[in-house]
Amino acid sequence: MPGFELFGDKERQQVNDVLDSGVLMRYGFDGMRNGHWKALELEKKLVEKMQVKHTQLVSSGTAALTVALASAGIGAGDEVIMPTFTFVASFESILAIGAVPILVDVDDTLALNPQAVENAITERTKVVMPVHMCGSMADLKALKTICDKHNLLLLEDACQAIGGTFENKPLGSYGDLGCFSFDYVKTVTCGEGGAVITNNDTYKINADHYSDHGHDHVGKDRGAETHPFLGYNFRISELHAAVGLAQIERLDEFLAIQKKNYSVLREALQDLPNVEFRRVPEGGKESYAFLSFFLPNTETAKKAHGELGKAGVDACFYWFDNNWHYYREWQHLIEKKSLGRLPAEVQKQLPDYSKSDFSASDKWVGRTISCLVKLGWSSEEVEERAQKMKKVLSGL
Repeated sequence: MPGFELFGDKERQQVNDVLDSGVLMRYGFDGMRNGHWKALELEKKLVEKMQVKHTQLVSSGTAALTVALASAGIGAGDEVIMPTFTFVASFESILAIGAVPILVDVDDTLALNPQAVENAITERTKVVMPVHMCGSMADLKALKTICDKHNLLLLEDACQAIGGTFENKPLGSYGDLGCFSFDYVKTVTCGEGGAVITNNDTYKINADHYSDHGHDHVGKDRGAETHPFLGYNFRISELHAAVGLAQIERLDEFLAIQKKNYSVLREALQDLPNVEFRRVPEGGKESYAFLSFFLPNTETAKKAHGELGKAGVDACFYWFDNNWHYYREWQHLIEKKSLGRLPAEVQKQLPDYSKSDFSASDKWVGRTISCLVKLGWSSEEVEERAQKMKKVLSGL
């Protein structure tokens, strides 16, 4: 991770196909295309890779979450349970459709704590959204049991974990809907892009229409299409899809590199007494995009993060102080800041997160360091990095 590190001839060929035809839009212009339909091809590849019936490509991972929620009929006043540790897109997508993000604690998986989810369910709860952060998953079996018990949707945000599996199913395919991001720093990139996957026929149709202004895509004449319902523009372009098509065909190659590099780093730290690795739920297999571990306390973790940087170990993250990924720095959510006025129902239902107690999350995230696993490292660079990390962490 990320896939752009290994851009090459396959990506260039796919992009050149689009440029040669001159058709950059995924819909229409049939006669000009020379048979090239990159978005459709990528959707078919993702159906195969993710072992699902349907894929809908969209313009980003954020768009994927928004479209997935809307396609399942989630809207004004509905509550969506999500973790305190995620990217800001999680609550942005929920608020975008007028729903209400309900933050709950994470556990030692660095993902949703099932008991915290159970405790947060109300009569307005409609969705549980686990976020598989940094290449590994939430306890999906426990979460699915909760969703089945309360008749809730399980929506997997697998934007950072493509290639991981749970009970031999690709992450994203275990729940009712799954979402991926293909932005510039993901294991598979389109530059910008995302996808919704599902086995539900209705959700697929809704996602297809909703992501293109409500167009029903019936017939060959785009101008004659009708609009069964309101939609918005979350389309991916053919250029972006072309890059992703080349990249998805290389997914197994990328995952093998990630696992090899991850293993070297983990082995170097394996026997350090002050290092504890995140828990991967039984039946789960990481995508190996990050190596995440806990140190004894917050002070040690902060110090280690600084010392790793000084030692030249880049791309290691201390999430506790990160304003993109952890609730403590989400002032725009906490203070309900928006360019426009939030809907009255959202204003009324949104908890006062300035007073929330997420100390159970702090216990884990405050002690966590996550190190990105790059694809472009040489064997020598990986080994050098591993020894630097071991030296820093041994000296704390």
